[in-house]
Amino acid sequence: MFRIVIPARYASVRLPGKPLRLIAGKPMIEHVHARAALAGAREVIVATDDKRVAAACRDFGAEVALTDPAHPSGTDRLAEVAAARGWPPDAIVVNVQGDEPLLPPANVAQVAALLAGEPTAAVATLATPITALAELLDPNLVKVVMDRTGRALYFSRAPIPWQRDAASAADPATARIAGAWRHIGLYAYRVSALRRLASLAPTPLELAERLEQLRALEHGLPIAVATALAPPGPGVDTQADLAAVERLVRSAHGG
Repeated sequence: MFRIVIPARYASVRLPGKPLRLIAGKPMIEHVHARAALAGAREVIVATDDKRVAAACRDFGAEVALTDPAHPSGTDRLAEVAAARGWPPDAIVVNVQGDEPLLPPANVAQVAALLAGEPTAAVATLATPITALAELLDPNLVKVVMDRTGRALYFSRAPIPWQRDAASAADPATARIAGAWRHIGLYAYRVSALRRLASLAPTPLELAERLEQLRALEHGLPIAVATALAPPGPGVDTQADLAAVERLVRSAHGG
């Protein structure tokens, strides 16, 4: 049985107060929590550094852990929760992003099961095939390449793999998308891996790409990757994203 922790920071450069922004009359974090609760976890905890977020979560019945506001990442927040609760080293914790109000619950259960079935992996995550050139070239969409056993080799904001003989450096539109995978930012960790990652300083590749998962790879922690069972819903980073998700939620409910 796995656990879910949802890191939720109030501060956001592009969308301040993001967890409490309303979608169809409810705070975004409530939508995320509701989706996560359908995944079959032993417990679902919102980890936040803000009392306003904590109060809103308690209002709709969520379990809340107040964590250190100095944490640089969601992984550090997860590690604090795991330590405070005394979870054993082999316990599996899924990090559900607090800005994914349309998260497919099946993917959460899938990534936990993937790690449970990979005893030599420290982390598990998901990916989905890239189907459009714009996705391959978009630096906001993270790409991943895997080895033949499904272990991550590298994550990048750049278009990888780059089809050298098919693409012209002067004309990126000639690039091919065959064999390219979009990474989905959903992670399952063993508590032992969480502890180690939280104790390590940011690494050069992590800092260059601004991708925290590269810290694990640079320190030799294996990351298992599988094809997501369900297509990921859109996340929320901007006001435009929020409006788009609002339309989708209202449409799904006949509004």
